[in-house]
Amino acid sequence: MLYHLKFLTEFWGPFRMMGSHLLLLSLGAGLTAALCLLYLPRLAQRLPRDRGKALVQDGKEAKGKPTGAGFFMFLLSLPALVLVLPFFPSDTDELNTFSELFGRLRDLAAQPSDWYLLLNQQWAIVICLFGAMMTGYLDDKAAVPWGPFKKGALDLVICGATALVLCRFHDVNVWLPFLKDEVTLSWPVYTVCATLALWVTMNATNCTDGVDGLAGALTLLSLFGLAAFLYGVVGHEVIAGYLLIPHNPEGARWAILCSVYGGATAGYLWYNAHPSSMLMGDAGSRSLGLLVGVAALASGNPFFLFVMTPVVLVNGFSGVLKMALLKMMNAAHIDTGTQGGDNSHLCWPLRKIRSIRFPLHDHLKVKYGWKPGQILMRFMLIQAGLMPLLFFLLVKIR
Repeated sequence: MLYHLKFLTEFWGPFRMMGSHLLLLSLGAGLTAALCLLYLPRLAQRLPRDRGKALVQDGKEAKGKPTGAGFFMFLLSLPALVLVLPFFPSDTDELNTFSELFGRLRDLAAQPSDWYLLLNQQWAIVICLFGAMMTGYLDDKAAVPWGPFKKGALDLVICGATALVLCRFHDVNVWLPFLKDEVTLSWPVYTVCATLALWVTMNATNCTDGVDGLAGALTLLSLFGLAAFLYGVVGHEVIAGYLLIPHNPEGARWAILCSVYGGATAGYLWYNAHPSSMLMGDAGSRSLGLLVGVAALASGNPFFLFVMTPVVLVNGFSGVLKMALLKMMNAAHIDTGTQGGDNSHLCWPLRKIRSIRFPLHDHLKVKYGWKPGQILMRFMLIQAGLMPLLFFLLVKIR
């Protein structure tokens, strides 16, 4: 809404500031953080209570706390989004008056096949985030937790819809590490690959949400890092050209979306610091994980997921891989010792897999005695150190 006030510059010069994406993303992050700080404690009494997780170390500590705060994080983000996220496509940026804007929109509306261009991709993604949040919230609220297959299937449907929104049924150009030229993927291939990438990120973030502040803090680093990259590199034609990265005119708008939800995450973390007074639950972790995946794909390079979420992927998704590996071996009638007993007869890799608890933060608690504060700080330091190094390898060496 504020962005479109720039068209009033012809009546009053200072309205041109409303066209600054940097101003809008800063305002959106600050406003959402303030709303969450003020209202989350008041709304927490309406949230379901955590039932505790028997399979998670110290899971009883969370029992009875309000969970599903991601539901209100999303709702409190909507006013900020309405204010700072532009409604119309980026090809209207060069227009200076309302008459020019309405003329462009009229031309688009005259072609039924192009009606989807009337609304920014970001608003369609907000709908997908709502779907991810609601499925997570319903699971948080359910008297009997949903099974992994039900949740995984719903996640897959949401991720598939999100991938289709990103490609809009058109072929997509991506840039890859160590390759100077872009690679074109047909939209069916892109949809399949993007769906899998988004599904992995959603579930890795969800699995990481087992220590107070951990998933939120790591996601906050990822969102603000992605916002900086999308605004300052991908969305900047000169810098993108210097780094041989395809310029995306929508980059700044993706940055606004990341910043708004980054602000909501920051406000939530004020109450999720150890010992936490509320939990974002699946409603928060699934929607935030989906957003991180979307922002990474919006950069044009799917490998950017490894740059911005290295610790989350290792900590969270490694457990999913372990479970899948053991199930496949059991299906192949390979003795993995899953029924207990002596596992000394197993080969070294299988013994090692069986001996490591997942998510990884749970293993560090049990075997090495790391405290929640230690896990949080050390994981944040590792991710903060890896991000610039991986960024250099991905972007500069091409």
